Amino acid sequence: MTFTEQQCDGSVTAARESRSNPAQSAPIQKASEPAKRRGADMPSAPTFWNDFYANNTWSHEHGTVGRHLVTEVAHLNPGAALDLGCGEGSDAIWLAQQGWHVLAVDAAETALDRAREHAAALGLDQSIQFAQCDLAVDFPRGQYDLVSAQYLHSPVAQPGERERILHRATQAVAPNGHLLVVSHWTVPSWHPKMPNASQAAHLTLPSPQENRAALQLADDQWEILRDELADFEQIGPEGQREIRQDHVLHVRRLS
Repeated sequence: MTFTEQQCDGSVTAARESRSNPAQSAPIQKASEPAKRRGADMPSAPTFWNDFYANNTWSHEHGTVGRHLVTEVAHLNPGAALDLGCGEGSDAIWLAQQGWHVLAVDAAETALDRAREHAAALGLDQSIQFAQCDLAVDFPRGQYDLVSAQYLHSPVAQPGERERILHRATQAVAPNGHLLVVSHWTVPSWHPKMPNASQAAHLTLPSPQENRAALQLADDQWEILRDELADFEQIGPEGQREIRQDHVLHVRRLS
């Protein structure tokens, strides 16, 4: 499968198109709404995240694939995948290496440029389409066998914005397809408490209950495969070790 330009579009009908051709031949819909809606005192998501990647030298190093993505997806049969907030593309690249055909979207063109370069160097550019989308306004067309939202947090999101995006993500899941939402829940003791306006990413961390509520799942249409807090060890700047937690929510669409 070769990906062409993928349209990001805000209409509900667009998200219900058949997954038989997840990459439509349509240009990205560039919207001017985010800057107006967020107000002059808050940057748009593309502006914030472009600056974030440009100003963080560590982001020039390609990150490792998300641990929970590997755990939850490695046993699935590959198909069409949608990676929401892909950053520099480590998850999308891993998925492509497992045989998935991936549409990976992010607000930051800076990160996407690095992702495209890395994918091309690995010979995966025919299996991944990277596209710029502000998910608060635009959303990719089509339905997918896997929709992945790994740490989809943003300090410039308006109240309720993340919840609307996650609910919209459920509409992009094909019958018998999977939705995986992984969220930060706790931060280590050496990290500033959240939210913290002095930090570049002063996030409000949603509770597991809030993550579940955002999806608005109908009981007769979804199977919950995993809904739990996952512990993992993190090493601090002075070598200290501490357990932190993520919330892993993995569901499968029944119909």
